[in-house]
Amino acid sequence: MDMAADTPSDHFVSHRVDTGRITLNVRETGNGPLMLLFHGITSNSAVFAPLMTRLSDRFRTIAVDQRGHGRSDKPEAGYEANDYADDIAGLIRTLDRGPAILVGHSLGARNSVTAAAKYPDLVRSVVAIDFTPYIEVEVLDALEARVNAGNQLFENVEAVEAYLAGRYPNIPAPAIKIRAESGYQPVDGGLRPLASPSAMAQTAKGLRSDLVPTYRDVTKPVLIVRGETSKLVSAAALAKTSRLRPDLPVVVVPGADHYVNEVSPEITLKAITNFIDA
Repeated sequence: MDMAADTPSDHFVSHRVDTGRITLNVRETGNGPLMLLFHGITSNSAVFAPLMTRLSDRFRTIAVDQRGHGRSDKPEAGYEANDYADDIAGLIRTLDRGPAILVGHSLGARNSVTAAAKYPDLVRSVVAIDFTPYIEVEVLDALEARVNAGNQLFENVEAVEAYLAGRYPNIPAPAIKIRAESGYQPVDGGLRPLASPSAMAQTAKGLRSDLVPTYRDVTKPVLIVRGETSKLVSAAALAKTSRLRPDLPVVVVPGADHYVNEVSPEITLKAITNFIDA
């Protein structure tokens, strides 16, 4: 296992795992029951580093670069919910540490709930951060436009940081720095996102699929977390989701936008540990 130069802490081992269907890059640390963490669209596993540091005394935390993202494989096609969920199942089987707790943000939340519904024997529980059914069409239109605009050439890391700080005004500077240092690769003339533009476009389209059956049918414990000022998950979408599944606990994080785990890591940590302990 090689220590990756781009991990924010030298306590993280970064390596690639061949699941038989795809090879995924992961960052891992800690000891205990298996906890897998899945980032949002265009992001990568490094964004969970601060959370993993705090959880590593209780869990074997493994953050995953999902397909098309980070340093994982980037196939030409296969960016629907089921493709991502099948990757999660393959990874859990390959790791062979028993069923996993899944923590997902946005795209990662959608994929984690899908995996729990499809492969209940491989999943203990899910923390689904700021993604639910009933997201309005115009919100998904805006998301898709934003995702497709992110594929650009940057002169250096400072330019990346300036761009990200403008795009994510509520994410604190240290978390922006993690994104800037982990999510881009040197190319002729500067830096480009590691995430594949084609994969991002297909993934954004896939986020429009109807999630109601998945949330309706999932039998594993699921905690729904929403940022109070999230522009992705409206209060109405959350209310409809709660009517669909009144049994699923909900945490609304005060003052947080969509990027809950980066904006409010302490509250996110508390929500996760309270849910698991309960």
